[in-house]
Amino acid sequence: MKLLVSALEHSANIHLKYLVKELGSDIELSGIFDASLGKSIVDLRSTSIMGFVDAIKKLRFFFRLKDQMVDLAADADKVLLIDSSGFNLPLAKAIRKRYPEKEIIYYILPQAWAWKKKRIPVLEKTITHLCSILPFEPAYYSKKAPIEYVGHPLLDEITVHKTDFEPKGKITFMPGSRPGEIKRLMSVFRELRTMIDSRALIVIPPHFTDEQISELYGDISTFEITHEAHQSLADSDFAFICSGTATLEASLIGTPFVLVYIAKSLDYAIGRALVKLKYAGLGNILFDHQYHRPIHPEFIQNEVNAQNLYNAYCQMDKEAFFNDTAQLHDLLKHGSAVRVSQIIKEHNV
Repeated sequence: MKLLVSALEHSANIHLKYLVKELGSDIELSGIFDASLGKSIVDLRSTSIMGFVDAIKKLRFFFRLKDQMVDLAADADKVLLIDSSGFNLPLAKAIRKRYPEKEIIYYILPQAWAWKKKRIPVLEKTITHLCSILPFEPAYYSKKAPIEYVGHPLLDEITVHKTDFEPKGKITFMPGSRPGEIKRLMSVFRELRTMIDSRALIVIPPHFTDEQISELYGDISTFEITHEAHQSLADSDFAFICSGTATLEASLIGTPFVLVYIAKSLDYAIGRALVKLKYAGLGNILFDHQYHRPIHPEFIQNEVNAQNLYNAYCQMDKEAFFNDTAQLHDLLKHGSAVRVSQIIKEHNV
């Protein structure tokens, strides 16, 4: 089977790797994905964007890339879109227009329940099978929508968990993977590190060069560099984590943490105007839907300073958090790779 894939984000490609293992060797990939999975039509580094302003600057590039993908869809048996709704939803509409009978599978859906709910009818009409990774998400769609909760990919990928909350004398810092995120958080993290008398681990993406590390992180001589996020979290008493997938990973591993995020002022203002959510972290969003409360603290924009983060570290009820993580596992139930692979192999238009 020829499968056209659009997976622009780093996290999407991690999920894709687990899915490819389930799909087996009879699947031939084309399109946009990590180089370790085959020959992509573009270097993923060129698709990275940080905020609304950066996205506007790269519009022409993404229009050309969309046209390439629509042409490739002609020879594909099926199309798999993963996350990245800003690119993948217009791509889906263009493919549907040119090839009305083409099967399009969307895995990790646009968060239309959070903003732009008018996208929901468009998704229902455009996508053949909507693979949801959030258990509350299908309720936002019509009863006839081709949507199914397939499980959550992190439950396929996380193999380590904290078994107790006994102190181990380690703290993990995760300033994100995008240059802007890292630069904006590291000055706060360096100051915070001086306030905590524990070993400090800092998680750095393995593809960063020494030059990039020096430029983005500054002086990290008091930190121990690691590339193993999951193991570092499992071995730590606490973590300070940039908003993103890593916050849900920490929640599922069972490591108490606080979410932190500093965006560009314009990007933050636009985001606040468009997105009407009480929380930024997926763990909090999931918990709020089910239990009407958050599972961990969040600090955004001007709230992000060393004293606030230190106070949260000292005051957080770590035992309560540890117990809540079991409920979070129950909410998500199981991994998603098996079910999505079945849909790709078996579902027909």
